[in-house]
Amino acid sequence: MSFRTILAVLAAAFFFLCSLPMMPVVLLLGKLAPDKADRFTYAFVCWGLRMVTAMTGCPVTVIGRENIPEGRGVMFAGNHRSIFDIIMGAPYLPRPFIIIAKQELRKIPLLHFWMKQLHCLFLDRKDIRAGAQMVTDAAEGMKAGKSVLIFPEGTRCHEEGTLLPFKGGSFKIAIRAGAPVIPVAFIGTGNVLEDHPMKVRKTPVTIVFGEPIETKELSIADRKLLHQRVEDVVAGMYQQYAPDKWKGGERRENG
Repeated sequence: MSFRTILAVLAAAFFFLCSLPMMPVVLLLGKLAPDKADRFTYAFVCWGLRMVTAMTGCPVTVIGRENIPEGRGVMFAGNHRSIFDIIMGAPYLPRPFIIIAKQELRKIPLLHFWMKQLHCLFLDRKDIRAGAQMVTDAAEGMKAGKSVLIFPEGTRCHEEGTLLPFKGGSFKIAIRAGAPVIPVAFIGTGNVLEDHPMKVRKTPVTIVFGEPIETKELSIADRKLLHQRVEDVVAGMYQQYAPDKWKGGERRENG
């Protein structure tokens, strides 16, 4: 285990230790003043994420923040290489935001508590009815002004510079809400940890926000191809901003 790995683990442990006395406060505040509880939760969690990022030593460059509309719900759809996509990317999302997460994360008690306070939604791929309800809940959240972060590949891709096919189902959220979709390219996050487990490596990370795609203006035919359009934009941004050593990756079929 490297020194940076130890620092990152200690930062995460410190956050969760600090969170223990905060939990009853957040629960009480949520009953008395829900909006204040939400603002506190987002600020506290993003503080923890920034602390973990700082301990990795990774410089993070963010491009295209001017493309994010203000005062409305937006869907952010990006490639998925690493847990650091969320750790490094979430603090740059407009608040409040919703993250669509896999069902298995419910089993991690402290993490589940804070994800619940962030109004995260959990996707059970085996339960079609629950998946449909998740789409409805996320769309209602977007109509209320929340943004949503999704990873349409459905799982992490294990090769830098390569995208798995984007799946169309999750884009129903933005279409139902009449909200724009912003393609997001995460570059270098996999090299921070996933490419060499148990060893955090100092890696320049770039997060690119593309121009919004308005779903209200799309024809029925174009809506069916929205996932492919977003995938093309993400792939193009990756090729434009990634270091040469990671360019030229292929798009692969699942499996």
